Amino acid sequence: MSSLAVNDQPTATATPAKAIQPAWVRIVHWVNAVAMILMIMSGWQIYNASPLFDFTFSKTITLGGWLGGALLWHFAAMWLLMVNGLVYLVLGVATGRFRKKLLPITPEGVIADTRAALTGKLSHADLTKYNYVQKLLYAGIIVVGILIVLSGLAIWKPVQLQYLTALFGGYEAARYVHFFCMAAIVAFLVVHVVLALLVPKSLRAMIIGR
Repeated sequence: MSSLAVNDQPTATATPAKAIQPAWVRIVHWVNAVAMILMIMSGWQIYNASPLFDFTFSKTITLGGWLGGALLWHFAAMWLLMVNGLVYLVLGVATGRFRKKLLPITPEGVIADTRAALTGKLSHADLTKYNYVQKLLYAGIIVVGILIVLSGLAIWKPVQLQYLTALFGGYEAARYVHFFCMAAIVAFLVVHVVLALLVPKSLRAMIIGR
């Protein structure tokens, strides 16, 4: 009887880890990270050849060694970024991920979550849902990504793409747009990395998906 009683006891089952980031999101995320780093570092070397402001970037954080080498790296990474970004946009819309993850964005929600973040009260318990600050940042960086590609094309081919260049106010204006978009992306990457270190389970989810 005792053996039967033991066998009849319910056994504990391990709860499967919740899937947070699908494989395609993780792939495009890391490919995009590599492409952006290559573009930023080579872009700084290109900037140094004709600075917009009274400063240049240290050689230790640039890529290419000289203008010609930097351009080669920049254009190679540009195609990687454009193709990868297009895949991300198409899949994000087709799968409904953008609608589910990034919408709605309300001023009240952004203000409330910003206050909670600044006071250390913003919860990260459920990684399947973005807070309003995350929604704003991720939606904003998509727009900045599109602008930096378009302004880059306007700078690269100002004659062939003269209408695009004109939309930015001309070649020099397009260079400023490109620079400030780069600065916004660098700021986003810094915040993104800091938050990943503060909430390590979010980094784990972007590596293994769970």
